[in-house]
Amino acid sequence: MEPKKKKLFQFENESSENKSLDEVNGSITVPENAGFWRTLFTYTGPGILIAVGYMDPGNWITSIAGGAQFKYKLLSVILISSLIAMLLQAMAARLGIVSGKDLAQLTREHTSRGVGFFLWVVTELAIMATDMAEIIGSGIAIELLFKIPLIIGILITSADVLILLLLMRLGFRKIEAIVATLVAVILLVFSYEVFLSGPQVNQLLMGYFPSSDILTNKSMLYLSLGIVGATVMPHDLYLGSSISQTRKVDRKDRQSLKTAIRFTTIDSNLQLTLAFIVNSLLLVLGAALFFGTNSTVGRFVDLFNALGDPKIVGAIASPILSMLFAVALLSSGQSSTITGTLSGQIIMEGFIHLKMPLWAQRLLTRLISVTPVVIFAIYFHGNEAKIEQLLTLSQVFLSVALPFAVVPLVIFTSSRKIMGEFANRAWVKYAAWFATIVLIGLNIYLIVQTISDFL
Repeated sequence: MEPKKKKLFQFENESSENKSLDEVNGSITVPENAGFWRTLFTYTGPGILIAVGYMDPGNWITSIAGGAQFKYKLLSVILISSLIAMLLQAMAARLGIVSGKDLAQLTREHTSRGVGFFLWVVTELAIMATDMAEIIGSGIAIELLFKIPLIIGILITSADVLILLLLMRLGFRKIEAIVATLVAVILLVFSYEVFLSGPQVNQLLMGYFPSSDILTNKSMLYLSLGIVGATVMPHDLYLGSSISQTRKVDRKDRQSLKTAIRFTTIDSNLQLTLAFIVNSLLLVLGAALFFGTNSTVGRFVDLFNALGDPKIVGAIASPILSMLFAVALLSSGQSSTITGTLSGQIIMEGFIHLKMPLWAQRLLTRLISVTPVVIFAIYFHGNEAKIEQLLTLSQVFLSVALPFAVVPLVIFTSSRKIMGEFANRAWVKYAAWFATIVLIGLNIYLIVQTISDFL
């Protein structure tokens, strides 16, 4: 008989028990009876992959623009968003560790086929919005560093999916180490540039206290929602619930589960604190250098040029600062691309049970995300300013899409049927619901205000 040909893709049976990210699920052995620091080192890694999503190029636009327009007032939004992110990501990780399934898989199991497909579309659009920022940011960085036309740079970033395929063959720990190196570059660059900018420390610290202006000023509210959308990432919740399972844990052993939850949460909070620092540095840089200057800042190219212009940033202006900015931008785009592609695989398999060869899956995920960016780039003839106008809007969309991920997350992690003794404590559940309700309320308010402007 002629051997049966393997299909390029297939839809799995609804009752399929496939593991999330099967190729790396449980691939990292955890030492038994080891000390605190050795155990923490073993669990350190997933948090940095989550954190890069909170400091991707989309954050740069909203945070720097927030500082340039409103000085330090929106630092409080970054702080609150980061605390919410820590809470939600810890819940997502605990969900994956205890249940052995990711958020997409559980959501699909508890919804109808139609609802599952709708949620897949919403989440896929959120990933496209994220990828839009990453692809544009990487493309512009390539243009600034190597003088390559923007459209070609964007197409080059589309090929980085092949890099991820290679990294997956090297092992998940290698991916974590490479992303950690890219994040270190970003942190060092902006720490150095903020140090040179000489921010007003007293006013900076006061910025972490919320101002009523955020709710009454529509422009400030719009940017605040952009910051929330860029900080609390819906697709990162799916990713967190999946990659928390890369460590080999005995789910039948209560102590093993407690240890995994404890150290995964520590890793997540430490790395998200790092993301909070980076986002704060971005806003502080925008405020210290550009607030009150009437300069056109809020675009990557404008900021690149401004850092080398003494008329705008003063004596610290230097071509070196501009190049460091471009290097950090490229590092941010590439590290975020890795997590975005992994998230695409998770939601595709979880929501619509679509199984494909790894190379085809990565390629399809990337094509879905890059196509609208290429169309806009061609339509605007590679005009960076026009293309970057999409970025703030994309971050606001992420804020709108967030409840579709948060609501199922809170429901599942509060369920004793799913989580057993590891279900949310009362204060966690109520805090998560409060954050979700406030976020939904802010989005409705913004939408109503926006529509009223057109009537």
